[in-house]
Amino acid sequence: MPNTAASADLQIESVLASMSNEEKVDLLSGFGMWKTAGIPAYGIKPIVMTDGTYGVRYSIPQIDGDERGGMDIDAFLSVVNQRASDVAVAWGEMKPATCFPNGSAMGNCWDEALMLRLGELLGKECRAMGVHLLLGPGINIRRTPLAGRSYEYYSEDPFVTGKLSAAVIEGIQSQGVGTSLKHFACNNSEVERTTMDSIVEERALREIYLKGFEIAIKQSKPWTIMSSYNRLNGVQASEDPWLLNEVLRGDWGYEGVVVSDWHGIKDRPTSLISGGDLDMPESPRRKADLLAALNAGSVSSDIVDLSCRRMLDLIELCNEGASAPVPVYTAEQHHAEARAMAAASMVLAKNEGLLPIRSDMKTILVVGRDAATPVIQGSGCATTTPTMVDQPLEELEKALDGHHTIIVRAEADAETLELAAKADLVLVYTSTEGAYDGEGSDRTTLALGPGQDEMIAALAAASEKVAVVIACPDAVEMPWIDAVGAVLVTFYSGQAMGGAVADLVTGKVNPSAKLSVTFPKRLTDVPGFMHYPGENGRHIYGERIHVGYRAYDLREIEPLFAFGHGLSFTTFAYSDLTLSASEIGLHDEISVGFTITNTGERAGAEVAQLYLQAPGKRLKRSPQELKGFAKPMLQPGESKRVEIVIKGTDLAVWDPALGRWVLEGVDARIVVGASSRDPRLVGDLTLKPSVLPFRRLAYDTQPAYVLPNVIACERICAYLTTRCGISAEDAMRMLNHCSNSFYGIFTSLERRLRLSIPETEVAGLIADVNAAMDAAEAEL
Repeated sequence: MPNTAASADLQIESVLASMSNEEKVDLLSGFGMWKTAGIPAYGIKPIVMTDGTYGVRYSIPQIDGDERGGMDIDAFLSVVNQRASDVAVAWGEMKPATCFPNGSAMGNCWDEALMLRLGELLGKECRAMGVHLLLGPGINIRRTPLAGRSYEYYSEDPFVTGKLSAAVIEGIQSQGVGTSLKHFACNNSEVERTTMDSIVEERALREIYLKGFEIAIKQSKPWTIMSSYNRLNGVQASEDPWLLNEVLRGDWGYEGVVVSDWHGIKDRPTSLISGGDLDMPESPRRKADLLAALNAGSVSSDIVDLSCRRMLDLIELCNEGASAPVPVYTAEQHHAEARAMAAASMVLAKNEGLLPIRSDMKTILVVGRDAATPVIQGSGCATTTPTMVDQPLEELEKALDGHHTIIVRAEADAETLELAAKADLVLVYTSTEGAYDGEGSDRTTLALGPGQDEMIAALAAASEKVAVVIACPDAVEMPWIDAVGAVLVTFYSGQAMGGAVADLVTGKVNPSAKLSVTFPKRLTDVPGFMHYPGENGRHIYGERIHVGYRAYDLREIEPLFAFGHGLSFTTFAYSDLTLSASEIGLHDEISVGFTITNTGERAGAEVAQLYLQAPGKRLKRSPQELKGFAKPMLQPGESKRVEIVIKGTDLAVWDPALGRWVLEGVDARIVVGASSRDPRLVGDLTLKPSVLPFRRLAYDTQPAYVLPNVIACERICAYLTTRCGISAEDAMRMLNHCSNSFYGIFTSLERRLRLSIPETEVAGLIADVNAAMDAAEAEL
């Protein structure tokens, strides 16, 4: 059989050899707002791409009309600044698509199979619209609940983020449609988002902010990666060779295309040299800059050709995907699946026996404007024109089927409070204020919309039977929490939100979602609060690796609702924890097994979470870190055995001094629980060291850090024995005599012993010690 890969490579090389510099620049630049350039002379077809992360946003004039990029900034800003509440205005300009639950909602499902299905459905809708590349998913860490785009993102934890996004990517690309994993990296706030410099130490970068990208890229191989708008440690992310070349391509082996966020490149030649392949959207100025640099030789033809090869490979993937039969589906079918996904993603945060609605609850008072006009999505580029929208009140009435009397009020006036005192259940539909925040703007408060917290408090004062439904982009404060009987947090659950709420509150569906972020009691408890939103164009990530629940655990702060928390209408018992080994090395793996039993009377799914509790030695760790999860479905009385495989590399920490992942040798614990604050099973696990517990020696290393280092002591003692003509025992006594010195070891020795150590001998001794440490670590 012919080697088709080799033939394709030869064809690419032939095309590159024939292309002019102008044509290569065209290939590496957008055409209009949402396409790449077609070059008919070589059979190169344009790629059609569009947002978003939870629905396909197809602009008819901008895509079908080929509106040119760089010439109509209003067209671009009209998309970015679009409010979700104004989406109906765009019905004549946008193709309707299923508005699935947004990222902050889907993150609570903890269900990789469901995320895979979400990807498949998104891919099918892309195929039906002729879209080759969907610009998502977005997976930035939800560092602060104020962040304007947090509704698009999955979690505060990189492991959940990486695993869920990998499944979405696999689903979309299984349909022959590419993805663009974004925003790479540290675009965690909308404040000055195109200029803000995110100052993040390398360990926090590797362990938190890049880790989700690394997991998703290695597992699912997204066709493209989108660089972010912001600066990262002083360098524009779209022009950062460390980020795009050293880490993404070098460390992770990524071979796909890096595409810029829209107008995110400020220096096009630098971005290309640094690893940015495709500049979007079309910009005549940036194209001219690149062409001039290429013609002048300041950008080498080898670098340009490498990016062109990546683009031609991407185009070939898109062509292959587009050649398959177009999937057939109905809007109603996808709406039904969106409803099931929404129900699987809504978190029952509190329930004191109010839910599900019982037959003896004859009178139900429904309060709040959101019962009629729900908030289903966030605002910005991801905003989708839905195919249909469930009205919560209508869906509730259908679900109750006339067996209850439903009274509807829009606000908590005096008459409403009187009705609340007599009702068997008060169901309050609420939301956050969405007129300002979203893409381009962070929230300014964790409160609900104007007057809604006060409304809930007034209703709770009149009745002990208040259940609150909250639509929100991320965490909210709940000053009235102790006075209400139930809270259902829907996040932004998409067009089927109303039906999904009805399914849950009536008990047709058993809640199974758990929070993928921590809910603080107050904004000041948020780990990054002290440094938000930055100043003078610099945002210091001062909490380091201690993001989300890690910081609440470290600082012993009680959250409103813990990471991983979520209630069910049934109960679960955990038992029989086993570990396949009692120790694990960096390149080992173990299996952790346990049994979950449904001890209640309803079928339900339970999100079981596995955490590592490992004390740090030289490198400080958070009190616990999520390392695995599973979500078995169980019938009443049923038990299932769960097995989670953990690799040693998953337990490693980044050592900035050595520039690699390491395991420190410590006695650790594996904790299996129902949330980060609800441990059920505990097992001991020894981490075998891949690194010595000592720093490398430097001229000014203090004696307190040298004396525990046997290798350093042996070699320094050997030097002193030769230099001073003393025994090894006396040399060690001299070293110990320096133990309380705050000077460096060599300065301390010179002062204590009244001798001078030549710099060349110091340098040789340091090199000898460090080489011996390298050799010792190689044997671990």
